[in-house]
Amino acid sequence: MSYTGLAFTAVAIAAVIDLFLLHTRLLMRKAFWTSYAIILPFQLLTNWWLTSRFIVSYNPNEIIGKRLAAAPLEDLLFGFSLILATLALWVALGQRGFGAKNSR
Repeated sequence: MSYTGLAFTAVAIAAVIDLFLLHTRLLMRKAFWTSYAIILPFQLLTNWWLTSRFIVSYNPNEIIGKRLAAAPLEDLLFGFSLILATLALWVALGQRGFGAKNSR
């Protein structure tokens, strides 16, 4: 499977985790999209740093070819899926009381 295929698969898996496995429904919340808007510039900056200095490189036959901040668009998809899955897990664990301090 190409990097593009893996990126789209990662987004689909993260969406299934959010909407159907953990039932956190972050994709339906304005707060998630606001958080993502804050995170996105830092992701773009990091992607630019790594790819423009050839620390990370991509096989041109495995990507769409469109780039944003010197990184393939697929990187945005992977970043989105990682952020969504991590936040969904964080919210789900918080709802179940993991990490909550005992108030006694």
